[in-house]
Amino acid sequence: MAKRRLTNLIDVSLMTCVIQKGMAETINKSLLELGIQGATVHMGVGTGVRERMGLLGVAVDVEREIISFMVPNDQVERIFERVFIIGRLDTPGMGYLYVTPLVQAATYIPPNLAAQA
Repeated sequence: MAKRRLTNLIDVSLMTCVIQKGMAETINKSLLELGIQGATVHMGVGTGVRERMGLLGVAVDVEREIISFMVPNDQVERIFERVFIIGRLDTPGMGYLYVTPLVQAATYIPPNLAAQA
């Protein structure tokens, strides 16, 4: 049996984008072009100002797509700007994007890439 080895990633952040349903594929393709792999997409439900305009002013739940992915700290600003533009987050109601610094993260790194670091 092969010996297991833990590879700690340092200097990485978690980027999370909450967007309108149907936008995840577009953003994920853009991330792949930037070399960011392993994005996780899941569904969420939320409410906002626009949803309060329903019948009798009652809030209506709306589905959102949530994309989470790790990025190297030295690329956060560049990727943040690209996702913001691609996701049209400068339009009211389209969603939001935030970055969380990670203290520790681990994943499989192929030996050839680990040797380059």
